[in-house]
Amino acid sequence: MTHAIVAEGLVKRYGETVALDGVDLAVRTGTVLGLLGPNGAGKTTAVRVLATLLRPDEGHATVGGHDVVRQAHQVRGLIGLTGQYASVDETLTGAENLILIARLLGRSRRDSKATARLLLDRFRLGDAADKAAGKYSGGMRRRLDLAASLVGDPRMLFLDEPTTGLDPRSRNEVWDIIRGLVADGVTVLLTTQYLDEADQLADEIVVIDHGRVIATGTADQLKARTGAQTVTVRPSTEDELEKVAAAVEGVAAGPVTRAGGLVTAPVTDPGALTHLVRRLDDQGLLVAELSLRSPSLDEVFMSLTSVTEGVR
Repeated sequence: MTHAIVAEGLVKRYGETVALDGVDLAVRTGTVLGLLGPNGAGKTTAVRVLATLLRPDEGHATVGGHDVVRQAHQVRGLIGLTGQYASVDETLTGAENLILIARLLGRSRRDSKATARLLLDRFRLGDAADKAAGKYSGGMRRRLDLAASLVGDPRMLFLDEPTTGLDPRSRNEVWDIIRGLVADGVTVLLTTQYLDEADQLADEIVVIDHGRVIATGTADQLKARTGAQTVTVRPSTEDELEKVAAAVEGVAAGPVTRAGGLVTAPVTDPGALTHLVRRLDDQGLLVAELSLRSPSLDEVFMSLTSVTEGVR
């Protein structure tokens, strides 16, 4: 199967509010699709429809080849879902949480205990297996939540902002877990507001705003859409900041900014860096730092969503 998850023309309304306005998605088997968008864009609504928790008002979707409305039971047998906040029972131990889920899925007591042990070890929670989940750190609870979503051995995993509120170390741990799952063949639909998270994990990205898809592509393809790179210059002395800024203005394709002893500006000319070096050399200006970089996903995101704000 080329695509594990396919959605076409999904529409979901809540009264006069249109949460999804004709959303199309296609997630290739064994890859990560990053679904990006600001608060209220429709990301979580899309996940809930695909996870059979909501019925779409229009359009249709399949997960693993099964229709999410007519074959909801089959879909639920294929997926795992982790929401924005850990949903484990804090009064139970880590092991008890996983055993409970396994038993609810019809596993024997022996098999449930074995599954819990394997998952706790896999998520580096073995030493805390008999500790109440309420005493886990935020990162540990998130790892336990991810482990819980894998009790049924799903081939498709919906992760709705899985690293919300985590510190950088815990986020990296979760990223490593997701990479390992994908390496094992799991297909992942990831919603996130962390642009670096999508840059790190997603094979393809869909940007959604006001319930509509406004851009699709790989991270590099989306970055290329801005049509500009950013040149950054740090003068050797702050006294030359304005002189360096004037030199940068000669190659800039947009506003030149000065902040923190740095001069930055967007450029579109492929030869901009060469021209700038010549201008600086001709004026006898020495610099401590000079770089040219592609736009970040944050800049792409702001550019794309600001366009849709202007349209509506």
